[in-house]
Amino acid sequence: MGGVSNTSLSPLPSSDRVDVAARLRDALLGASFTADGLLDLLGAPAYAALARSETVPALRATRGDTPLETLVRLFLLQQPVPHARVTDVLPVEECLDSGWLTRVGADEIAATVDVRPYGGPGGEDWFIVSDLGCAVGGAGGIGSRDEGVVLGVGGASTTLAGITVRMPVASALDLGTGSGIQALHAAQHATRVTATDLNPRALHITALTLALSGAPAADLREGSLFEPVGDKTYDLIVSNPPFVISPGARLTYRDGGMGGDDLCRTLVQQVGDRLNEGGYAQFLANWQHVEGEDWQDRLRSWVPRGCDAWIVQREVQDVTQYAELWLRDAGDHRGDPAEYQARYDAWLDEFEARKVKAVGFGWITLRRTSAAAPSVTVEEWPHPVEQPLGETVRAHFDRVDFLRAHDDAALLAGHFRLVAEVVQEQVGLPGAEDPEHVVLRQHRGMRRATKVDTVGAGFAGVCDGTLSAGRILDAIAQLVGEDPVLLRDRTPAQIRLLVEQGFLEPAV
Repeated sequence: MGGVSNTSLSPLPSSDRVDVAARLRDALLGASFTADGLLDLLGAPAYAALARSETVPALRATRGDTPLETLVRLFLLQQPVPHARVTDVLPVEECLDSGWLTRVGADEIAATVDVRPYGGPGGEDWFIVSDLGCAVGGAGGIGSRDEGVVLGVGGASTTLAGITVRMPVASALDLGTGSGIQALHAAQHATRVTATDLNPRALHITALTLALSGAPAADLREGSLFEPVGDKTYDLIVSNPPFVISPGARLTYRDGGMGGDDLCRTLVQQVGDRLNEGGYAQFLANWQHVEGEDWQDRLRSWVPRGCDAWIVQREVQDVTQYAELWLRDAGDHRGDPAEYQARYDAWLDEFEARKVKAVGFGWITLRRTSAAAPSVTVEEWPHPVEQPLGETVRAHFDRVDFLRAHDDAALLAGHFRLVAEVVQEQVGLPGAEDPEHVVLRQHRGMRRATKVDTVGAGFAGVCDGTLSAGRILDAIAQLVGEDPVLLRDRTPAQIRLLVEQGFLEPAV
C-alpha cells in the first residue's frame, strides 16, 4: 500500500445473537434513530454534509444529551460517550457482550461498527451496518483504507436499489453484497434471498444489516462471481460489483481485479444461464471507450444469447477525470505527492496500453426471454430521471414484448393512449405561423423528450384509446390533404418509436 497507512479493522458484533439485534433495533426506533429522526435533529445542511464525509455540522448539532443525540454520536459519528448516558437508552450489557459496543477507558463506550438509519421504499425504518467511518463517507473519507473494508450506503447502491424491478419472486441473488443493502431490499419481495461476496467480512456485515433491520436471514455464500451458487437459477439477480477500471486490485470493495472492464463483461456474459425465464438481472457497470471502437457495439457484444437488454450510459469521463476520481476515493491525494503522481501515472499507463480514451458508467438490465429475436437497446441518457425507476424498467420490457408481437398492420389496427403527464412543446420563432418542430416531453420516469413532425404531434394529441391508429391517420390525411395509403405506410415507424420510448401505451 506504500504511503497509505493500513488501518486494522475492528472486530465485528456476533451475527448469531439475533435476539440482541432485535432489542437494539427496538431501542434505536424508540429513540427515533431513523432517517426522518436524523433529518429533524440535524437539519438538511448537516444531514447532507454527512454524505460528503463532513461531520463537523453533525457534531455541532449533537452537543446535547438527549437519547437521539447520544445515539448519533455513538453509531454515526463514532464518538465515545459516557457509559451512564446510554444505560437508559440501550441494552448496554448485551450490546457489550455481543460486540456491538466496546469499553473505552474507565467510563466510556464506543461502537464497533457504523449504523446508519436508512428509509425503505415503503417507509420502513432500516439500518445499514458498515465498517467504522463508512456510513458518512467512503474509504477515502473518514473510513478505514484497509483492503477488506465494507462500505455503507452510497450513491451507487441507492441508484441500483431504485432501478431494480420490484415484483414478487421466488428467488433473488445479490452478487457482491457488501453491506447488504440490495439483499435487504430483495427480502421484501423475494421468498428466498442469496447473497454472495468475495470478502467474508462483507457477508458477516450483511447478516448484521438484515438482523438489525428486522429482515429474514439470507443464504450467505463466499466466493467470486457465480462460483458460490454453481448452476442455480434465479428470478432476480442484482449486483453493484467492484466495477472500477484500475491498475491492480488494491481495494476489494471497488477494484475488480481483472484487466480493464473484464469483470463487468464477464458478469454480464455469464448471467444469462443463471436466470429463469422472464427473470431480470440488473447491474451497475463501467465500460471502456476504446479508440476505433463504437462503445455501443462493445456493450452489445456483452449481452448473452436468450436475453433482452436495456443498457443506459449515464455518464462519461475522460481517463484523467476518471483516475483522479478514484485516487481521491482511496485518499491518495492526502498522502505523499510523489507517490500520488506515481499512482496517477500507473492509471494513465494502463489506459494508454489499452487504447482507452474515456470510461462510461451506467445501468445494465437483462431479461431472460424465449423470443426468437431478443431486443437489445443501448443508449446514452445523461439527463435527470425520477427515481425509483423499477416500474419504468419493467414497463420498458412490457413494451418490447408488445412491439415484438405486433407488425405494422397490427399497430395500425391497435388503439393507443398518450401516457399521463406527457406534454407537448412547440418550438419556433415568435409570430411564425407554424412551429419549426414539436417536442413531446415526459415528466415522470426517464423524463424523455422526443422531436416529432406535425403528423406525429397530431396523432399523439388525439390518442385517447377511442379510435384505431389507422382511423386517426386517415382523418389526419384528409385534414392535411395527403394520400391516406402513403401516410399509413410511413407512420408506423414513428408510432413504434413513441411506444418504445413510453410516450404512447396500448389502450387495453
